[in-house]
Amino acid sequence: MTATIPQLTVFVAVAEAGSFSEAARRLGLSQPSLSRTVQILEQALGLRLFDRDTRRIVPTPAGLALRPIAERLIAEFDGGMEEFAQFAAGRLGRVTIAALPSIAATLLPAPLARFRAEAPQVAVLIQDGLSETIVDAVQQGRADFGLTIQPPPVVGLSFRPLVADEFGLVCRADDPLAAGRGPHPWTVFAGRDFIGMSPSSSVRVMTDAAFLQCGMAVAPQYECAFLGTTGHLVAAGLGITALPRLTMPLTAAPGLVWRRLQRPLVRRPIGIVCRAHKTLAPATRRLLELVAAEAVRNRAERQSPPGRAPAAP
Repeated sequence: MTATIPQLTVFVAVAEAGSFSEAARRLGLSQPSLSRTVQILEQALGLRLFDRDTRRIVPTPAGLALRPIAERLIAEFDGGMEEFAQFAAGRLGRVTIAALPSIAATLLPAPLARFRAEAPQVAVLIQDGLSETIVDAVQQGRADFGLTIQPPPVVGLSFRPLVADEFGLVCRADDPLAAGRGPHPWTVFAGRDFIGMSPSSSVRVMTDAAFLQCGMAVAPQYECAFLGTTGHLVAAGLGITALPRLTMPLTAAPGLVWRRLQRPLVRRPIGIVCRAHKTLAPATRRLLELVAAEAVRNRAERQSPPGRAPAAP
């Protein structure tokens, strides 16, 4: 026995109306088309569903037995399609983001707040970590997209740039280097205690490259795995450091300032990593739109002169 949802819908409409003409009117169908649909359903089931007389259409015992089943199937179908419509509109689903901690803390909160207001039923999971783990998570399908520095070319991945995160000098507000607005050359680190990030971090790789470009050999006095540790060591007067501007909120130390560095001008390209040629879910696409819009807003905001980092709570 086979039956389709449209056939069952017609059957229920006839059972409710008690009339082929009234059921056809309610469904917006022609009466011959509706009658033919009922005939095809009866043939498919091998049972007569209605007794017809000159006054009214009356369900047979088979029709009476089928009606609650048909109504249940129609309700389940309608509910399922409504759920799918919510998914298609980006209001249902799950989004997993892999992101650098500095990006998760600076570029993500505002778009996430807007996204939650639009789609409160979408579950969002954030996996923060080093760039290599982000690329791997996207490549292996554990994350829908990544927010990280531009990775080396990888087959099957695409990169969409969002912001160029500029490196700057980070020192105490009472340090002579904090006077004025900069910029300073990288040679300011000569003869000063340098607090570096761990060798495995993308920040450390780029600071080492900048020192090499200047022909300087700068050995860190301290090496830190976390930006908060780095910031508090600088705040304690144990040295100075160089950090991308977007990392400053993660230093979580009061009394620090960020000043531009030049000669060379160093920027880390931050963007979206996705699996190439993979169709993203509607909710994922919408969240990416909001993240991209936040990056545009952030670029505009960064045109103003950098000032003192906000105090830690």
